[in-house]
Amino acid sequence: MIGRGAFLMSAGSRSTFRRVAFASVIAGGLTLGHSTDVAHADITPITLGNSVMSTLGGCLFPDVPAIIWCTQQEVLTEHAPLMLDLNPVGTVIVVLGAGLYDDGTIQPVLRERLDAALALAQRYPASQIIASGGVPRSGITEARAMRTWLIANGVAPERIVEENTSTSTVENARNTAAILAERGAQGAVVVSSPNHVERALIDFRKAISGRFPVSGVVSAG
Repeated sequence: MIGRGAFLMSAGSRSTFRRVAFASVIAGGLTLGHSTDVAHADITPITLGNSVMSTLGGCLFPDVPAIIWCTQQEVLTEHAPLMLDLNPVGTVIVVLGAGLYDDGTIQPVLRERLDAALALAQRYPASQIIASGGVPRSGITEARAMRTWLIANGVAPERIVEENTSTSTVENARNTAAILAERGAQGAVVVSSPNHVERALIDFRKAISGRFPVSGVVSAG
């Protein structure tokens, strides 16, 4: 386990660490491109750096200060993370719910999250999807509303699992972590709003205790 002191770096040390991390993952990304002859992910300095942080940079350690520090070093982006190229079958797309209208229909903020999740689902058809969210309105949970929307927009029903009991981000993470464990997931990509993804990543990384990498994708809104 990594202790608190290991991550009390100076600004210069952090900068050096990130330059080394970028160089390492760039080499890996280039190798991946040549070996698979396929490059779906958006390979940019930001996505490459985020990939290193989610695997080597401390986000995989079951240590809360390390997880928080690591997550705060990432640059949130709408781009697909490289882990979906490396392991699309073992990586699960997790889209987080948001409050529904009283009649159970989807509000704009959730539609934006679903648009981002749909783009990933179309790009990576081998990846499963978890729709996470409870808080029913008119008998419809956030998870059910999300699943219905995704199916209506062309996602195969068998790809989608509902996590329909959570009422907070912490519960999203804990309840989804149990599903990921049951299914033998090897990675997860959490999709949510720009002002929510960082907090969600911290909660999810804590919930899975460093068992596998977790990346984030922000919606447009």
